[in-house]
Amino acid sequence: MARYTGAVCRLCRREGQKLFLKGDRCYTKKCAVDRRTYAPGQHGQGRKKVSEYGKQLRTKQIARRFYGVLEGQFHHYFEMAEKMQGVTGENLLALLESRLDNVIYRLGFASSRAEARQLVLHGHFRVNGRKVNIPSYLTKAGQVITVKESSRQNEKIKAIIDANSSRPVPKWLDLNRDKLEATVVSMPNREEIDLPIEETLIVELYSK
Repeated sequence: MARYTGAVCRLCRREGQKLFLKGDRCYTKKCAVDRRTYAPGQHGQGRKKVSEYGKQLRTKQIARRFYGVLEGQFHHYFEMAEKMQGVTGENLLALLESRLDNVIYRLGFASSRAEARQLVLHGHFRVNGRKVNIPSYLTKAGQVITVKESSRQNEKIKAIIDANSSRPVPKWLDLNRDKLEATVVSMPNREEIDLPIEETLIVELYSK
């Protein structure tokens, strides 16, 4: 599957905010957004007036880049959100949050969503005792996510989990750090999603 393979710091600079795509580096002085506050490219420092459509497009791109999904995937999630009961924009964010790679990141089992995606692909996690190596797998309330028994002795994975042990876990996830086991309590609601995304702009964009 096609995926962006360039410098991810350029994506943060393009959106003018931290997307936390490189884990710990985003919290240090090495962060590209802090060092160069303008967009990348030859015309990055030029002032541009942003239209309403431009705001909607940028909001959609920010959401895509936060979760690391492709355009086709994102549009598919939007179509799913439209068919669900409730507010479409909030449904969309809830679906993106419930992706397995995002859940692994939220639990502190990875330093970034990209790292979580790689760990899932390598089969380090179990859902209800079964191997799931699909990052886009949508978790559901009541499911139990565990670190694979053999992976618990992996020095790299142990180091990653230890480094992120102080990260707060959202209320819709119940984590037992001693057992390296977590339960999905419910689908996340909008108040529990701490990302600066105006989902109404995404709905307006796709409604045209």
